Amino acid sequence: MHGARVSLRVGLFSALFAGLIGTLVGSVSGYYAGWVDDVLMRITEAFQTVPSFLTALMIVALFKPTVTTIIVAISIVSWPAVARLVRAEALRVRGSDFVAACVTFGMSDVRIILTQVLPNCLAPLIVMVSVMIASAILIEAGLSFLGLNDPSQLSWGTMIATGRDALRSAWYMSTIPGIAILVTVLGINLVSDGLNDALNPNLNQRQS
Repeated sequence: MHGARVSLRVGLFSALFAGLIGTLVGSVSGYYAGWVDDVLMRITEAFQTVPSFLTALMIVALFKPTVTTIIVAISIVSWPAVARLVRAEALRVRGSDFVAACVTFGMSDVRIILTQVLPNCLAPLIVMVSVMIASAILIEAGLSFLGLNDPSQLSWGTMIATGRDALRSAWYMSTIPGIAILVTVLGINLVSDGLNDALNPNLNQRQS
């Protein structure tokens, strides 16, 4: 229960910051298209070519391994997926009649993105962020298992790493936090599936 505080904090804040970065990049890229889209997508693809866990490991290893550093590292490796998702939705929406009407009325690009483009990206974005929380928890556990953890903070990954030297005599030291990670990640994935079913209008139409 004590270790859940750090693991869940890392998962929530990493997903939040990655969602903000990815939403900003994806919305600007999809709305303006052209050379802006090309530049931002090349940067996004550059981040995606490197394995996310290895990149997070390198960032945490270069700096002092604190909870803040781990959150920043996970956010940096997680935002490209959000950016591509939001970009696809922004490209779809930018040609809509209601966006053209907003341009005709003289609305600024920032206001159009915030009030017209992003609300239409909200449903898939919520599902994506919920999945990223589970992924961030697993990455944090992996980093802690390798010793790249905040020594002043106790997380599930730290507990597993501490108990690995006593697996024969005290197997529960690693098993219980491992089960906690399994149950949490599985629960978050089930919630994301439920959100996808509830927020996906195309799926609802097929079911009806």
